[in-house]
Amino acid sequence: MFIVEETIAGTEAAQIPKQRGESLLETAVRYAEERHWDVFPGTWLEAVDGSQRCSCGDAACPAPGSHPARPDWATQATGSATVARRMWQKQPTASILLPTGRTFDAISVPETAGFLALARMERMELTLGPVTLTPDRRMEFFVLPGASVKVPDLVRKLGWSLSSLDLTVLGEGAYVAAPPTRFGSRGAVQWACRPTPANRWLPDAEELISPLAYACGRDR
Repeated sequence: MFIVEETIAGTEAAQIPKQRGESLLETAVRYAEERHWDVFPGTWLEAVDGSQRCSCGDAACPAPGSHPARPDWATQATGSATVARRMWQKQPTASILLPTGRTFDAISVPETAGFLALARMERMELTLGPVTLTPDRRMEFFVLPGASVKVPDLVRKLGWSLSSLDLTVLGEGAYVAAPPTRFGSRGAVQWACRPTPANRWLPDAEELISPLAYACGRDR
């Protein structure tokens, strides 16, 4: 069982599990071992003059502690739990990043649209994959690979243009930050829908795009 969270108190946030307990190393190993996701270590946070700075050294880093640490990150990503353990042993506080376009793509929408879509999907009794909630107020819905090719046409068939919606697809060459990665002082990535045995098989983008596009249209 992949259970490493607790629930946050609150109204909308009541369904959002919070990562706890396990180290970044053990969590990264679990992602590789139990979900067969490729993982790679990103940057990390360092204490500098009483504040948390990104290990990249850029004082104005837009994603402190939560972006790739090297340009060849795509070749560094691994699905081996043994290799993942070895990488995080070298830098235990490195963020956990997951490349998209391999075992999954991710559809990214604003948090407000994401909560609206989740409620609509529940009424439609749709089967969801994992969904993350990031500190920059985005929700990322994990779907089968290939979504980046399909989604523009699917959105057009629904009567929208992709450019008119705040909806993006992260596919090959992109990545997502996984819980419990922190975005500087803004907080940590959390699961809105956590990985469980029940959602090991991911939905196709076509199954989720209607409620997601509708929610983004309402959120404009």
